Amino acid sequence: MTQQHGFNFADLNPDLLLDALDSIGIRAESGLLPLNSYENRVYQFVAEDGARYVTKFYRPQRWTDEQIDEEHQFTLELAEQEIPVAAPIAIDNRTLHPFQNHRLALFPSMGGRQFEVDNFDQLEWVGRFLGRIHRVGQRTTFAHRPTIGLEEYLYQPRQVLEQSTMIPDHLKHAFFADLDTLIRELEQQWHNDWQSIRLHGDCHPGNILWRDGPLFVDLDDARNGPAVQDLWMLLNGERHDQLAQLDTILEAYSEFADFDQKQLQLIEPLRGLRMVHYMAWLARRWEDPAFPQAFPWFADAKYWEGQVLAFKEQLAALQEPPLQLMPQW
Repeated sequence: MTQQHGFNFADLNPDLLLDALDSIGIRAESGLLPLNSYENRVYQFVAEDGARYVTKFYRPQRWTDEQIDEEHQFTLELAEQEIPVAAPIAIDNRTLHPFQNHRLALFPSMGGRQFEVDNFDQLEWVGRFLGRIHRVGQRTTFAHRPTIGLEEYLYQPRQVLEQSTMIPDHLKHAFFADLDTLIRELEQQWHNDWQSIRLHGDCHPGNILWRDGPLFVDLDDARNGPAVQDLWMLLNGERHDQLAQLDTILEAYSEFADFDQKQLQLIEPLRGLRMVHYMAWLARRWEDPAFPQAFPWFADAKYWEGQVLAFKEQLAALQEPPLQLMPQW
């Protein structure tokens, strides 16, 4: 997969947006309100027929057409099973549409309020639907999208960080010494003896809306991997809090899909992988003006000092026993 490091949306002005929508037979009457998205550009608008839509312009060269089509087909497969997801709208039997140097997709606008991570009733609902999502995800694997692993989440990000000018010189030695220690520990704890299934991939609370039940949005990071990847980001608080949340999620999840409890050993390794990958993602995208505006702290020495401490804290977490559910009697 080709990574694009530069700024790709400089020409995405209102006229181009309107022309792109017009090219697929959609005429925006009002709106074109930018929504909270940094990897892509996402806008909400009202069409001339009064319907409210969301359009997504994909970051050039991040995903291939085949990879985006796989995401769309998975989302539509979920929607066919009456799983609440934000699915793309097909126009002329296509969901991905080229326009000049861009590619766009159209979605119905589906609002909702914030998912409450500490609400156990809501967690139960989410667990039940994640079981259903994974039951569909188990049918096959993505042919074009990647599988979660050390190359994408550790080795490539380390190279990006080594080449980055963001890390203050006086911190580089400590930063990379602790990063390499973390990488060695993650290599020791990572294993691949899990069933690879199609995942949401980025199932954090911000990608779940609530409207008479959960609505799963933004499958842009969908990929193959272990089922626990879609569960662990929903856990928060102290260890006893996380155990209670996990128990609630998995009890509901197991109504629809089996869960291999050995995957609980992957929670802290996955957290470590995400930590390293996230820093490199920001470094890769820093030339995009949206990023310095949204993440100004990334250029602050205090952030990088905090990451050195975060590496040490994650190393300590990796030494703790993994979360383990109480046996059911």
